[in-house]
Amino acid sequence: MRNPAAEPLDLARRPRRNRKAEWVRRLVRENRITTDDLIWPIFINAGETPREPIASMPGVDRVSVAEAVNVAKEAVALGIPAIAIFPNTPSHLRDETGSEALNPDNLTCRALRAIKAAVPGLGLITDVALDPYTSHGHDGLLEDGRILNDETVALLCQQALVQAKAGADVIAPSDMMDGRIGAIRAALDDAGFTEVSIMAYSAKYASAYYGPFRDAVGSAGTLSGDKKTYQMDYANSAEALVEAELDIAEGADMVMVKPGLPYLDIVHRLKSTFGMPTYAYQVSGEYAMLHAAAERGMIDLDKAMVETLTAFKRAGADGILTYFAPRMARYLAQKP
Repeated sequence: MRNPAAEPLDLARRPRRNRKAEWVRRLVRENRITTDDLIWPIFINAGETPREPIASMPGVDRVSVAEAVNVAKEAVALGIPAIAIFPNTPSHLRDETGSEALNPDNLTCRALRAIKAAVPGLGLITDVALDPYTSHGHDGLLEDGRILNDETVALLCQQALVQAKAGADVIAPSDMMDGRIGAIRAALDDAGFTEVSIMAYSAKYASAYYGPFRDAVGSAGTLSGDKKTYQMDYANSAEALVEAELDIAEGADMVMVKPGLPYLDIVHRLKSTFGMPTYAYQVSGEYAMLHAAAERGMIDLDKAMVETLTAFKRAGADGILTYFAPRMARYLAQKP
């Protein structure tokens, strides 16, 4: 009696042939990470202490302005093309309106000038939003529990100009106010900063993954309420297309999705729809979770790092803002 299960399969296509050895896997690999894909977010602290560890972000420190120059030099040595700067503003300088954001001698601006003077070829990306400067921890002006959109946009334009004058190469508004990209583009152009780019946080979701970041910039203890009236609902996908389309029409040079790994579908939709330079932010909670699992022996940190960063590329990201940037760059330097 014939037994089909015992007969050899007659398969013309055997995909496993292209997986049989490392050399062939390398030949057919569709996506790979290089240092060109990495943007390194750093946190600037007041005072002269060079480094201050952030407990919720293993391996990440707040650095002084002087130490930020050394970090920038390290980025260049590792082949990382750009860093993103975030300040930890002292509490006594935070107020209801975030006025320190407009101070041309604030932490961000001092760091910009120092780094640009020492490492002129490194790309410098700055955050435009009021939350590192407000006493209530929100990204915009707060009145009777409501975030004021247009009044906030006017301040964001001033903040962007202050940063551009200090040496920012890319302005990255993370506030999610309506119309801010067009207003900032016009303000930059009118002031002669036509070469300064805008990387729009086009799809920034109200996420539970931001906790360690808020520790790093000192807003965790100040935030009143939540940010759901201006950051996006994580249940929505099509809305991201609306946000990105508006930002592109208003003059954005690049768009971003934040957080990263839980939103790979959004990265893919934006890149597929618009074909614009598209970035993802592997946020602090994602970074901290991988470290926590590795510390408990549940995963191999380097393998998980490479896999997750490659997932961003597979989804369509042109680059990734990640706290793993220096570790990944060193990992790549050791690979054949």
